[in-house]
Amino acid sequence: MNKTLKLAAAAAGLALAAFATASLAHENHVARPKGAAELAPEQKPWGIVGKPGAVKRTIDIAMADDMTFTPSVIEVREGDTLRLRLKNKGRDLHELVLGTTAEIEAHAAMMKKFPGMEHDEPWMAHVLPGQTGELVWTFNRAGDFDFACLVKDHYELGMAGRVRVLPAAGKS
Repeated sequence: MNKTLKLAAAAAGLALAAFATASLAHENHVARPKGAAELAPEQKPWGIVGKPGAVKRTIDIAMADDMTFTPSVIEVREGDTLRLRLKNKGRDLHELVLGTTAEIEAHAAMMKKFPGMEHDEPWMAHVLPGQTGELVWTFNRAGDFDFACLVKDHYELGMAGRVRVLPAAGKS
């Protein structure tokens, strides 16, 4: 009987942990299940998810274990839709997360609190070692925005860059 109670308690604990993990993952922007209603793209201060057919140019960005993005500064025009093709040249997982400085820093702090947190948003791409990933993004707001790798301590070690979005032609 004692062994049965221990097994039941262990099973209940595992179920509770799975529920808590699923709740936390849901709270932290895990992709919706297939068949779930699609929401309209969310406008962010740094732009909106782009449509692949609207891509004006592709920019290749290398990610490396020396905590660099190459190039680390990108200049685009307001309204441009770009494909950011990300090549992880290292042996560690890297990611590129677009945002404002405040958003990047807040997300980095959350990643420190919940290091195993899963997230999947259109302004983020995780790239396994030796692999290539991509983002398609429309930069429809002028200004300076950031990108960073928030895996482990990569951001603190300097793995960050800047997107300078110039006003649309004819706009001042």
